[in-house]
Amino acid sequence: MTVATDQAAEASSKLSLHPMEQFTVRPLFGGTEIHWYTITNVTLWMAVAVVCTFLLLVYATRARALVPGRGQSIGEVVYGFVRNMVVDVAGEEALAFFPYILTLFMFVVFANSLSLIPMSFATTSHFAVTGVLAIAVFLTVTIVGFVKNGTSFLGLFWVTSAPLPLRPVLAIIELISYFVRPVSHSVRLAGNMMAGHAVMEVFAGFAIVLWISPLSIAAITAMYGLEIMVAVVQAYVFTILTCVYLKDALHPHH
Repeated sequence: MTVATDQAAEASSKLSLHPMEQFTVRPLFGGTEIHWYTITNVTLWMAVAVVCTFLLLVYATRARALVPGRGQSIGEVVYGFVRNMVVDVAGEEALAFFPYILTLFMFVVFANSLSLIPMSFATTSHFAVTGVLAIAVFLTVTIVGFVKNGTSFLGLFWVTSAPLPLRPVLAIIELISYFVRPVSHSVRLAGNMMAGHAVMEVFAGFAIVLWISPLSIAAITAMYGLEIMVAVVQAYVFTILTCVYLKDALHPHH
């Protein structure tokens, strides 16, 4: 009876999962208190993402060779992909903001991808990170809209194609949806990254139980492959939404 109880207790302890613990922000150099100037694991992996972006877009393409090397080829493919996205969604006029959009895309791609390295940290799973990115896009788009169009930018909220009695109601709805943009923009990215990593952590916890470990390892492998795709797709979604918002600022009446 005692042996059976001990085995049950051991199995229960093995299945004690804490999938959200991986998202804990910790100071890198000891201590428990975190201030605005504290260097944390978030700071470290954000810095790594910035360095990776610089290495690909600046260092790897510095030669500007007619026959590009591996790094320059990747940089040129990414450059062309994002440029076409900007032109297709927001028009040629939006190319003035192309360097910002390209940098934003590469930062999110690297931040998402680096989080799949064992013992790393998923910076884009935190709303504090994605929220700042989304607010920066929101402020940029709003300022550009008023600078370029003046008060006619407010025409974005006035649906002229709707019947006149409905226009005030639709204007309120459009105004609310406009100010909700930073929330939806940031939550979509952070939520997807957090959910994927939490599920992988759960499957990893089951891997220590002998009789289900093969299934768990297979599930982790499948989830890892899916998360690689999600890392790129979510960067694409975040960037294309930025282009859509920029289009509204440049062409509020379209």
